[in-house]
Amino acid sequence: MSREPSRWALVTGASKGIGAATAEALAAQGRNVIVHYGGDREGAEAVAGRCNQTGVETRVVGADLRDSVEPLTAAIDELGGVGVLVNNAGVAVDGLAISMTDDAFGVVLQVNLAAAFSLCRTALRGMLRSRSGRIVNLTSVVGLHGNPGQANYAASKAGLVGMTKSLAREVGKRNITVNAVAPGFIETGMTATIDSDDFLARIPAGRLGTAAEVASVVAFLCSDEARYINGSVVQVDGGLFA
Repeated sequence: MSREPSRWALVTGASKGIGAATAEALAAQGRNVIVHYGGDREGAEAVAGRCNQTGVETRVVGADLRDSVEPLTAAIDELGGVGVLVNNAGVAVDGLAISMTDDAFGVVLQVNLAAAFSLCRTALRGMLRSRSGRIVNLTSVVGLHGNPGQANYAASKAGLVGMTKSLAREVGKRNITVNAVAPGFIETGMTATIDSDDFLARIPAGRLGTAAEVASVVAFLCSDEARYINGSVVQVDGGLFA
């Protein structure tokens, strides 16, 4: 098994949707991939299998980010570091602020923001030693513009934007870039229950986006061609918030 840190990428929440598409896009670039899952091991193993078909190596690692990132930090340490970190895992527990519980607010910030910070901190140790690395945090247009009933989700995603920009300033001199991608309404399990008719009327593209379209942007930001892009937030929303 290859232990060259720069060849390995960790993608959280990679058993389906944007995470799965991102893992496969990075594998197509020739990167080995740690495929993280929260509960869907079967889905993660299927993603790893598709990545393996490109000739790369994979690891499948389960971790409930509500409780601990330790299985993932252990995998990073065992490999001596990773060259790419994509913080994609996220949860939503929606409700109007007046009736939202502390638990509903806290779990969303834990998974979407606190876990991402912990993984950034671990990954950056190796990246700083090797003086290279790419981090991409999946935020959301909701984190930039807000959305009724999603105060917790919006706060977590806005926090990712601030964290991204702060880290970019901290580590940019070491050939490490930290960027964010802000998807709009994308065809995933998280948006399957949302009535999208109102949003479709406001999206200039006239349709929802696909996971592959978001993944292609993430993969570009992880490539050498994007080495001068740092601290940016790229909206992938079909023009919804143009």
